[in-house]
Amino acid sequence: MQEQIPENVQRWTAKRRAALVLGIVKGETSVQEAARAHGLTVAEVEDWKERYLAAAENALRSRPKDEEALKDEEIKKLRQKVGELVLDIDILKEAQKGRPFGRETSLE
Repeated sequence: MQEQIPENVQRWTAKRRAALVLGIVKGETSVQEAARAHGLTVAEVEDWKERYLAAAENALRSRPKDEEALKDEEIKKLRQKVGELVLDIDILKEAQKGRPFGRETSLE
């Protein structure tokens, strides 16, 4: 995989991103190794991998969804995730009530 992708890539074209993700899918490298080797964040590479796999799944459907339907589906998932995170924050805020941030424990 390293031979296909130059070490110091200036612009990550779709073809280069696909080659990187394909190497990960084939087990030639891990997300963390690929990110480190190319100066990318793990989150960036994970996003590319998720998008690649979603597109591959759609391509293999007997009736592939159009791009707009895929975007709507992604928006729905993201909204659900935001809702979950807001709920988590509310729970943490409720649990934090009555506990000052600078609270230190005493060993006495």
